[in-house]
Amino acid sequence: MSRWRSLQEADPAFDNPFLSPEFTLTVGELRDDVRVAVIHDGPDIVGFFPFERHPLGIGKPVAAGLTDAQGLVYDRHVRIDPLRLIKACGLSVYEFDHLVAAQPLLNAHHDRHPSPIIDLSDGFDHYTETLRANSGKTYKSTLAKQRKLQREVGTVRHDYAITDVAPLRTLLAWKTDQYRRTGRTDRFAHQWIVELVERLLATRSDSFAGVLDMVYAGDEPVAGHFGLRTRTTLVGWFPAYDTRFAKYSPGLVQHLAMAEQAAKSGIRLIDLGRGEKEYKDKLKTGELQVAEGRVARRAPAAAVHWLMRVPVRKTRATVLANPLLHKTADKALKTYGRLRTVL
Repeated sequence: MSRWRSLQEADPAFDNPFLSPEFTLTVGELRDDVRVAVIHDGPDIVGFFPFERHPLGIGKPVAAGLTDAQGLVYDRHVRIDPLRLIKACGLSVYEFDHLVAAQPLLNAHHDRHPSPIIDLSDGFDHYTETLRANSGKTYKSTLAKQRKLQREVGTVRHDYAITDVAPLRTLLAWKTDQYRRTGRTDRFAHQWIVELVERLLATRSDSFAGVLDMVYAGDEPVAGHFGLRTRTTLVGWFPAYDTRFAKYSPGLVQHLAMAEQAAKSGIRLIDLGRGEKEYKDKLKTGELQVAEGRVARRAPAAAVHWLMRVPVRKTRATVLANPLLHKTADKALKTYGRLRTVL
């Protein structure tokens, strides 16, 4: 684990907790399809490739569908052949949707997507100055709504790096409600994901930890977030709020409070994750890029995988790239969510 850590911390491209050994090891305790390829150059360990091995030699990232950063952690001075790598892992295909930069798995044909970030490298005050310049109306209205929340409900406070599991369960209940309300699949209907989040909350070291924070008005919890951190990067993962307080924009209130406390604790970057969300556009200061695609050998299983997955992925990408189609699809999902809630 120390070698994995040293390779990760040597390269800013790998500074993401989803690429940390603790994340892979914790998922591996709950899923029996998790593997790690250890890459050698002679006697030296030069890389680690965490993945899941599914039937027919289909490879996916660890906790596929949950993670916002995927790929190898390795010494970039070493050349790694991607086809040779997946063959050595017993894979016909490796499929990904959040592959980070500087990966030997990456090629010119893979689709790139923005992953919004909040840059805190110059501190929280500098970040708020940037917000005032670029999203001044949003920043001022969020502060005004926070004051209104305090007047009408109770004193607003923010608890950061909470270790108690009870607030986490409140947050997950809000998130389940959000999934159902918007027509999405409830991730927390899977018990292993609930247990994963609880185990990660209990994981705490200088280089990796689960981070839970909550905003309260009086004694009422109104918004929260659970994410993961390295020494200097915090990833946005599961934000949610109590819809009773929606008029106060509690999600924006929580994110600003989180950014302030994160900066004080040494976080220099918050990765909000790939995905078109209005709050990300309002809060971001820049973007990273992640890639979506696959690496495949010439094998029957790879051909079957292409037929089953690639046309669907291309269609989804077309919808997401077209604002009108995206809005229509989102509206349809929300309508489905309302009907599902009633039924």
